[in-house]
Amino acid sequence: MLYPINTKTRTVQSLNGVWRFKQGSHNPQVALNKDEVMVVPSSFNDVVVDKEKRSYIGDSWYEIDCLLPKVGSQEEVVLRFGSVTHHATVYVDGVVLGKHRGGFTPFECVIPAEFYREDSIRLTVCVNNELNYTTLPVGNYVEEVQEDGTVRKKVLENFDFYNYAGIHRNVHLYTRPKNHIRDIVITSQLSDDLSEAHVEVAVESVAAVDAVRIQIFDEERQLVGELENGHLTLKHPRLWHVLDAYLYTAHVELWMAGELLDSYTESFGIRSIHVKNGQFFINHKPFYFKGFGKHEDTYINGRGLNEAANLMDLNLLKEIGANSFRTSHYPYSEEMMRLADRMGIVVIDEVPAVGLFQQFSAALDLLNDGEKQGNTWELMQTSVAHEQVIDELIMRDKNHPSVVMWVVANEPASHEAGARAYFKPLIERMRETDPQHRPVTLVNIMMATPDKDEVMDLVDVISLNRYYGWYVHHGDLVKGEQGLRAELNHWQALYPDKPILITEYGADTLPGLQSLWDIPYTEGYQVDYYDMHHRVFDTIPNVVGEQVWNFADFETNVMLIRVKGNHKGLFSRNREPKQVVREFKKRWKAIPNYHYKSK
Repeated sequence: MLYPINTKTRTVQSLNGVWRFKQGSHNPQVALNKDEVMVVPSSFNDVVVDKEKRSYIGDSWYEIDCLLPKVGSQEEVVLRFGSVTHHATVYVDGVVLGKHRGGFTPFECVIPAEFYREDSIRLTVCVNNELNYTTLPVGNYVEEVQEDGTVRKKVLENFDFYNYAGIHRNVHLYTRPKNHIRDIVITSQLSDDLSEAHVEVAVESVAAVDAVRIQIFDEERQLVGELENGHLTLKHPRLWHVLDAYLYTAHVELWMAGELLDSYTESFGIRSIHVKNGQFFINHKPFYFKGFGKHEDTYINGRGLNEAANLMDLNLLKEIGANSFRTSHYPYSEEMMRLADRMGIVVIDEVPAVGLFQQFSAALDLLNDGEKQGNTWELMQTSVAHEQVIDELIMRDKNHPSVVMWVVANEPASHEAGARAYFKPLIERMRETDPQHRPVTLVNIMMATPDKDEVMDLVDVISLNRYYGWYVHHGDLVKGEQGLRAELNHWQALYPDKPILITEYGADTLPGLQSLWDIPYTEGYQVDYYDMHHRVFDTIPNVVGEQVWNFADFETNVMLIRVKGNHKGLFSRNREPKQVVREFKKRWKAIPNYHYKSK
């Protein structure tokens, strides 16, 4: 899906701002009153101050009046949402315009010509944040009868982060020709000596056209060449390198009867990705991942788009010597992806397939008062949603040079019977749908040890979330080191040709908490915890990277083991560094992006 930009044939305007707002039942044929308002984009949870409204599950209504731009007979007006979490129904003047399920990918609706008029239209969006065993993420949906007989909906998250909701990303209104560029797919093949790049640009239009003109420009806006039949060979291309980004631009035009119908520009980078002999290669050089799992999580905005925070996070990431992040546990905003392209940050791109483990909530339920647990793959009916999020993520992010690998799921029950049958077609779908055929991984949970896991032979990279010295052997770093070393050696022996990426490891730490001894939650323990892990990583040849959990502290649902959120961040939630940041900066600045592990 093309990102909304202004071109000679397209005009974009923002509908971000203050909208009317209401929670609960509402007739969309009647205008909302002005008693309550909400900012778009944002999570309503951290903007309202009433406790019941913050934790509300059900329908929330957003409404704004807007004027449509004037369009010609061969043009149309499109309403586009960057994301609505988790389900959206869009109305114009009370009439349903479109629906979308899933809270982390964009969707758009064409506004019918019957609404083109001089006065404003009333745009209404019903936002529903219910999650259950058919959705991604997975939620445990329950209904509780209150003392007054009313029913209160609740979602007990089957994941360890807060269920923020709302219109989370930009809302745009834009015009385009009816016969327009629907999609652009850019791929490139580098020669073995990197001296040539064969670039292919495939353009999909709504209807037939006389000609498709495609020109490639460099960063200095100089014409590099014009494609013939969608192909061009570039001599001595400037490559997109890690922390040394270079972006070309494809300028695409549709022509009919000597007139320009539509135009669009798409940035792209030239680089190669492959996995071989237990290593991960970018531009034919073995790459070492240094970075983080993250969250879209800031004060006031919640999970709502915060471009200043995005830039600050990537600046901090580079300052500490990191080079990458994973979009745990859902696709991040398009704006973040475009920023990563520009800054040369490597991205592991993840669908919102989190919570696919029926025992997860029980594992975090220290009071042991949860529901009786069963087999994940007999209880959950998420395959349809899973196919949708895979298709929508790849459709959105396929051209981003920063994206080097896809994640089909985070911490599923890949050790339970039925996991292989569930994931095999999804992994194949992910690999085949991507025009660049990037590597595919699945992020493995601690319970799915090498002797129990059913699916890791299907993926290209072994990705492990491991918490030795925290959830396992809590507070005992000696036993933790023994367990970690033994398991990594086991994975390496089992799959000697697959790289191993540590996608999570961390210890909750409260800033300023100190002790003379190795006491969990202290800053000293966090330093020793990571030092132990790094000693082990450096002795395992197939370990090709380390991504800390987490970049910054973040909000979670209420649990006994969470003290106002998850505190595994190297930075606090407001981005203040903890003591361990200095140690990471020393380590990561000394580790080159390429050629760190030799085999």
